[in-house]
Amino acid sequence: MKLAPGCYECLRRLVRQAAELATGDVSLKQRAIREAMKILDDEFSSSQTSLGIASKIHKIVREVAQNHDPYRTMKEREMTLARELYPELSLRAEAASQRRGRQRSNLPEDELRGRLRLAAAANALDFFKDPGSTRDDIREPVSFVIDDSKQLEAKLQNASRVLYLADNAGELYFDLPLVRWMKRFAQVIYVVKPSAVQNDLTLEDVKRSGLEAEFGRVMSTGVASPGVVFSLASAQFKREFESADFVFAKGMGHYEALSEFPPQGRFFYCLKAKCQPVADSLRVPINSYVAMLQ
Repeated sequence: MKLAPGCYECLRRLVRQAAELATGDVSLKQRAIREAMKILDDEFSSSQTSLGIASKIHKIVREVAQNHDPYRTMKEREMTLARELYPELSLRAEAASQRRGRQRSNLPEDELRGRLRLAAAANALDFFKDPGSTRDDIREPVSFVIDDSKQLEAKLQNASRVLYLADNAGELYFDLPLVRWMKRFAQVIYVVKPSAVQNDLTLEDVKRSGLEAEFGRVMSTGVASPGVVFSLASAQFKREFESADFVFAKGMGHYEALSEFPPQGRFFYCLKAKCQPVADSLRVPINSYVAMLQ
């Protein structure tokens, strides 16, 4: 997905947010903003992606501020919030699935859709929003405007190797039930970032959560970028991506990256469309939830 005019303001906010989080030194902060804004102004065009520019913004801010993880405190707060909310939402999802199961005979489909909704709910995590607002958003019931969950089940039954591209750090608690369900059908590789970028989940975050063994095989994209900048990704990730039967992609960043590829029938997006350009690209109202096969 290429840049839309509305992406400029979002990237400008990102510059200031990253610099504010990276350092309390006023002179370093101002320098980081100047250099990051130069990147934004020089490179913003309809031929670029927001992921590529955002990656460069974060890199220069980290270097100027000499802070390898400006979003660490924010991520820890998000992970604490998600860990607190997960029991409540998982019980609610289980109760809803049982009610539907009594009404219909297709329990496997209900099991999948319930886990899919649970995974999607955590995609309401948004580093531009305050924690109280985010808490309310995650608690809102998920209804998919685009719902290809039946196609997802069919794809999984014929897959032997699945890449699960993780998004925000706090989402790992909500991803785990769906990953376990997918493992009934195929080997699942849980893919995170190698090091800190925004509030994205990293290898270190998974290890610190104590859930690494639960996920099974965990690997990284090899590049500290929102979504995946494929030109910079590791050779190992590229091999796994090419050989995977199916790619399950959480969040807007992964949609922005994978939508650059021709539709292949092996990409499945699970996300909340939190910005207008992404919503417009998906042809859904803003803040809609999407479970879509491409």
